[in-house]
Amino acid sequence: QVQLMESGGGSVQAGGSLNLSCVVTDYTYKIVCMAWFRQGPGKEREGVATVYSGGRTAYADSVKGRFTISQDGPKNTMYLQMTSLKAEDTAMYFCALDGWVRSCSGGNLAEADFTYWGQGTQVTVSS
Repeated sequence: QVQLMESGGGSVQAGGSLNLSCVVTDYTYKIVCMAWFRQGPGKEREGVATVYSGGRTAYADSVKGRFTISQDGPKNTMYLQMTSLKAEDTAMYFCALDGWVRSCSGGNLAEADFTYWGQGTQVTVSS
């Protein structure tokens, strides 16, 4: 059974940094499409960043220049480096995986396009 496990969340003051990780286990195919989503209090889940096709990346406008997504293929692990954090970044962060590159490359990350999900890790930014 495919499992995704996030870690690295926590509480930080505005302007601080956090590094999230997502480890994928029991996925027997080459990973071609992964993404980070987040869901803030009272908000819908939104796509934050994606890495696909061996290293291509894309970001939501709200995090461009502050967040960096990366992937370690041999370790089946995805990362999200978050800097200059703002109070509005407070959310539960989820990693997601799909077998179709199109789910990541289409320009708009949609929750419904992803097959596998982690349980989430909480990020809280205080101002």
